[in-house]
Amino acid sequence: MTRLAEAVERLAGPPPADNDWTAADCFVWAPARLQLQPVPRPNRIALKLIRGVDHVRDILHENTVRFADGYPANNVLLWGARGMGKSSLVKAVHEDVRRESGVSLKLVEVHREDISTLPVLLDILKAAPHRIIVFCDDLSFDHDDTAYKSLKAALDGGIEGRPDNVLFYATSNRRHLLPRHMMENEQSTAINPSEAVEEKVSLSDRFGLWLGFHKCNQDDYLKMIETYADHFKLDLDPEILKMESLEWATTRGGRSGRVAWQYIQDLAGRLKVRIDRD
Repeated sequence: MTRLAEAVERLAGPPPADNDWTAADCFVWAPARLQLQPVPRPNRIALKLIRGVDHVRDILHENTVRFADGYPANNVLLWGARGMGKSSLVKAVHEDVRRESGVSLKLVEVHREDISTLPVLLDILKAAPHRIIVFCDDLSFDHDDTAYKSLKAALDGGIEGRPDNVLFYATSNRRHLLPRHMMENEQSTAINPSEAVEEKVSLSDRFGLWLGFHKCNQDDYLKMIETYADHFKLDLDPEILKMESLEWATTRGGRSGRVAWQYIQDLAGRLKVRIDRD
């Protein structure tokens, strides 16, 4: 009888971990252990250091403030050019709003490969005495990937709907989260093309806010460099700073927030200056 009970217990999987919400403000979802792993020192930069995306920054910040204050807010999809600070903005806005509002606002990151476990995570989160942003970075789905159905249900579907204390933020290089050729193939081979594509596009439709990020121009790129250099007190002649940073961008094949940060790291290393992102 004992062996039978043990076998049934193994089939049922591990019980939810006793998650300590006071351990941190940021967590990573570990579905194998049904645990929220605390992240005491998140990898983020201060909101004031993010440049070139002022319009989308303000929209995301206002949406997050509303959610923290208990008012209606939208799920957000941040999409567009790589390296333009989409994930950095999410983490920076979370920290800024948390500090300003004094609300116990938590950020829980879900890895792309764990999307199918969202229903289990929501069962845990809905009982938490906190406002929680569920964050998925670099979200996209490939052909024959059905995990997007779990995300659709978590965002807006199901008889319960999304818990009132939970909001979803996701970043992606794709506006519709699926490869264009996949959607076009669905359209060309389907008996009813519009219905085939609608099933795929309906995922991104469940995000109430779409915030687009585009490649930055030279002025925006140089402004990023100057802001970082001033903040971290990197003492270099302004003309040399400009020349070096533009040359750095040329060798990387383009300008972006990520390229600007990589140059600053290189410069700080050469000048023997320690930098703290937070």
